[in-house]
Amino acid sequence: MTIPPSPNRRDDVERAAAAAAPVPPTERFAARTSGMVASEIRALFAVASRPEVVSLAGGMPNLAALPLETLSEEIGDLVAREGQVALQYGSAQGVPALRDQICDVMREEGIEADPNDVVVTVGSQMALDLVTRLFCDPGDVVLAEGPSYVGALGSFAAYQAQVIHVAMDAEGLVPELLEEALRTLAARGITPKFLYTIPNFHNPAGVTMAVSRRQRVLDLCAEYGVGVVEDNPYGLLGFSGTRYPALRSLDRSVIYLGSFSKTFASGLRVGWALVPPAVRDRLVLAAESATLCPPSFTQMVVSRYLEKQDWRAQVKTFTEQYRERRDAMLTALETHLPEGCSWTVPDGGFYVWVTLPEGVDAKAMLPRAVTARVAYASGTGFYADGLGSRQLRLSYCYPTPERITEGVRRLAGVIEAELDVRRTFGLPAAPPRELRRGSHTPSPDTA
Repeated sequence: MTIPPSPNRRDDVERAAAAAAPVPPTERFAARTSGMVASEIRALFAVASRPEVVSLAGGMPNLAALPLETLSEEIGDLVAREGQVALQYGSAQGVPALRDQICDVMREEGIEADPNDVVVTVGSQMALDLVTRLFCDPGDVVLAEGPSYVGALGSFAAYQAQVIHVAMDAEGLVPELLEEALRTLAARGITPKFLYTIPNFHNPAGVTMAVSRRQRVLDLCAEYGVGVVEDNPYGLLGFSGTRYPALRSLDRSVIYLGSFSKTFASGLRVGWALVPPAVRDRLVLAAESATLCPPSFTQMVVSRYLEKQDWRAQVKTFTEQYRERRDAMLTALETHLPEGCSWTVPDGGFYVWVTLPEGVDAKAMLPRAVTARVAYASGTGFYADGLGSRQLRLSYCYPTPERITEGVRRLAGVIEAELDVRRTFGLPAAPPRELRRGSHTPSPDTA
């Protein structure tokens, strides 16, 4: 039998409830969410997507060359013939046939792998996030090139890892600076959990790690007990025909991340991680906790594409398109950018990294650039420590060559206006001679 509360007790409860201030949901957030902030690039997309703005900001692949009619027929046939499998739950490790094919794709860069060590993920970003979750406790140190991929920095921040940047030059990560960082950290009793690196056609810097440096980087990490995570979404998109050996091809302990977003279709969100057997089981468990299982349908679309289409020829077509756009970008930079600017000369991938004259702040300049109907990604978003104010990333993968040229022309006008202001107020208008324009000073490091 339930005894109803007395009228006086009910009044007390109601008065107490009314007096209690509501607790906002934000006060219940986990401490690790403090590092989760919107990336500058995502915040920029709202204005960069306007048709009147030439966006040199985002890294969207150009899908115009895909055989869409053929693909639509293949997808329809997939649903008709294998729909009960494709539209059903699948394995958390990924479709077995696709894992076999992924090994064929990686063989293009010298990697010999067992399909059992491949874990298919919802884009390589998911793989990166899961790897960070597996290895990083709050306060752990991760080494990363400076600048580094903004999505990686977001994952490291979400798991409260501390990022130590190692500078690059025109030949990628500098082994001597890596050794210095490792030695300094070791003297403080700190062993980084891993080095995160994009050795080929770096995002955002556009440089490629010299082949002569790769084994040295691996040897240094092994000497100091540091793992290596190799992120390689652009590796097949080289413009010179050179296929650089993946770090994973030199050391089987390397965790390798790959993606079909740049070489097939980004909207399918299919990536993978190739991991040592000791890591595989825990990575599969982490994937199960994140998605239970990745979508079989998109994996089977990719698998059928690899089986039925000449995917190597398609990669070549993409590469030719991106080379044409890269050339348009470099020509426009040389033609329009004012004295005092320098930039990298990428041999593949999607990006050019520009350094502005002394005193010009790329982030502060961005609103004025958008007003001039051109958008870019400011450099500070690619550092965890506030550097990069004089840098910006330009993407040439999506706009036509004509739009690229016009976008750079508009950007040059904005930079000239910034320099005019500095001249008006008697401030230095250009850096010292050794930092002046052109491909002879392609360092992505911040001066």
